Amino acid sequence: MSAQRETDENVLEPTRRLRRVVIGRPMRTGQMEETLLPKFLALPIFASDPLSSVAYATESAMVVIVAAGASSLHLVFPISIAISVLLAIVVVSYTQTVRAYETSGGAYIVARENLGTIPSLVGGAALLTDYVLTVAVSISAGIFAITSFVPSLENHRVALSLAALALIVFANLRGVRESGMLFAAPTYLFVLSIGALVVAGLVEIATGHAHRAVVPNPLPAGTGVVTLFVLLKAFSSGSTALTGVEAIANGVNAFRKPHGRNAAETLAVLGVIAVTLFLGVSYLSVHLHAQPSSTDSVVSQIARAVFQPGSAGSFMYYAVQGLTLLVLVLAANTSFQGFPRLSALLAHDRFAPRQFTNLGDRLVFSNGMLVLATIAGLLLWIYKANTNNLIHLYVVGVFTAFTLSQAGMVRYWLRTDRRFSWKPLVNGLGAAATGLVTCIVIYTKFTEGA
Repeated sequence: MSAQRETDENVLEPTRRLRRVVIGRPMRTGQMEETLLPKFLALPIFASDPLSSVAYATESAMVVIVAAGASSLHLVFPISIAISVLLAIVVVSYTQTVRAYETSGGAYIVARENLGTIPSLVGGAALLTDYVLTVAVSISAGIFAITSFVPSLENHRVALSLAALALIVFANLRGVRESGMLFAAPTYLFVLSIGALVVAGLVEIATGHAHRAVVPNPLPAGTGVVTLFVLLKAFSSGSTALTGVEAIANGVNAFRKPHGRNAAETLAVLGVIAVTLFLGVSYLSVHLHAQPSSTDSVVSQIARAVFQPGSAGSFMYYAVQGLTLLVLVLAANTSFQGFPRLSALLAHDRFAPRQFTNLGDRLVFSNGMLVLATIAGLLLWIYKANTNNLIHLYVVGVFTAFTLSQAGMVRYWLRTDRRFSWKPLVNGLGAAATGLVTCIVIYTKFTEGA
């Protein structure tokens, strides 16, 4: 018996060594406190998705408008303002949510406690779907950024996407804090590079030195009239700028104490940065005459126009593109925090397999991460890592979850706070706004598979 056990141990030893090399030394449950995140690490971990969406949200709206008529592309900026107002409403609403729910303030928990089982499961299913699509869309958009200035890689788009997915899985299996250290620098550098692009572009426009964007292989422009339906469709496509905002609410307990206050402050910072960069990119897109292209992203066109080849700042074009690639790929990390945590909550309530509650060696929900990676990888393969094809499936889930979460918060305030308060009015405004957008998204995207 003892000889058999020794043989088994010898067989398992190489496996254990490989496991330790890949994901690191196992951690004790008592070390959970050490994995809690300060705000400067929590921002890139939980907010890289909404921050990175400035690289494709404007373009998503432009694709819809150019199909109706390229002469109407100036309407992109007013649409972007409307989307930014909506983003601000959602951020303010969720700052109240994370203060009230310091363990998890996601749509599933809030709806379960205030609206009932069925609404909570609808919210949970919507979020799980959105997390999967966030991974697929972010990675495909990131690879498109790199093929925009290295066209020879175009035929390897799917392989590059799957390789990027594998890298993210590897980083997350090593633990939340470790993935945060890895992802923090690219996210902050991306914010600085897009900020520099916006400032430099605005200065050139103000001084009359702006250059018109060069658009290689533009998408075919329609000759029709831009109707209200087209505007609503463009608005719903551009609303991808809001995806990922709820990840902070789902992971409040990952912040250092006080959980709620730190999460709310991180949300506020996220809102300011996201709105500023999104509006800046949309404004430059219109005034530099950028257009959607089959081979060159809108951000790439703007960066090339602002940082002209041969000029002193030409290196910034490559910096913007490289960092856009990195942050879009790493934006999928938002889902690798939200999906496993939500799956564990559902499993705890017996609505998902109990294996989702198991913590791996590095105190992360590794089973949820592996399931997420598998499904997202299949989507990338089936849709050939094409962002425009994947985007039609996007947004419905996140706005459904937004609406249920904010409606639940209205019920929460009415149930727990008998005095007059602005809090239910704020969340009520959030529920009404996101509910309206949910209807718009379903109406405009239904025929495209949403």
